[in-house]
Amino acid sequence: MFGFVVRRAGQAVVVLFLVSVVAFALVFLSGDPVAMMLPTHASEADRIELRRELGLERPIVVQYASFVAHAARGDVGQSVRFNQPVMGLIIGKLPATLLLATTAIALAVAIGIPLGLLSGTRPHSVLDVTGTAVCLLTVSLPSFWIGLMLILLVGDYLRWLPIAGSGGMRHLVLPALTLGAHSTGLITRLTRASVREELGQNYVVTARAKGLSAPTINYKHVLRNALIPTTTVVALQFGALLGGSVIVESVFSWPGVGWLLMQGVFARDLPLVRAVVLVLGGAFIGLNLLVDISYRYLDPRIRY
Repeated sequence: MFGFVVRRAGQAVVVLFLVSVVAFALVFLSGDPVAMMLPTHASEADRIELRRELGLERPIVVQYASFVAHAARGDVGQSVRFNQPVMGLIIGKLPATLLLATTAIALAVAIGIPLGLLSGTRPHSVLDVTGTAVCLLTVSLPSFWIGLMLILLVGDYLRWLPIAGSGGMRHLVLPALTLGAHSTGLITRLTRASVREELGQNYVVTARAKGLSAPTINYKHVLRNALIPTTTVVALQFGALLGGSVIVESVFSWPGVGWLLMQGVFARDLPLVRAVVLVLGGAFIGLNLLVDISYRYLDPRIRY
């Protein structure tokens, strides 16, 4: 087990290194960063000053080493758009994004697992067919379209909930439903498939032969084993929600890290964009590492 943790941690470090390279290269892949960040009427003195502030006159390798060294200390640069340290901006917006992503994944789990269990234990029933159709729609439709439809129907026509901003739980409902729609469909379909597979196992036949009731078999034995792959998907989906919140936060003007990233893109604030990409990538890698390590505790049959 210890060796596995060390190997997975080493792989996570390698992936994090690649993410840092991509985040660093974003500044150069989009063209001359100074030309992008300054207006067209900027003077040559302004260009030279900004190039010096960004350290662009140094060799690429030196710039990357300096970027990694500063990032390791929590210093990922100064925002041009907000004229503040980028890390402070991200930390300030991170609670809103975590609240949105946590609520979205909680809704997805609360809806997806019970619905998947009921569909799996009642195949080809009306509930199963209806649930399958809804799940396919939530998985297939893009999040921004679902968000726009909820805004038009629930916010504008029925006027039940606010359509933008933050300020209370009522502001959280529509963004969380939109962000968690794809995960809800995915978790439901995976739980249904896992339940169907577990119901064909020998231990289920043995439990039925012993006279155990269907609810006891389904909830105590089948669901427990079926949740192992679902747990992996839930953890990975939480990481995906952190990145996927960029579009949803922009649609609902939710003041999180995704909204901050879009502000950086619109303002061509390259240090801000680079830092957000690095932070979100690091969070996703960390979640993957925790999921792999937790596998051993979720299923004692797994050996490394």
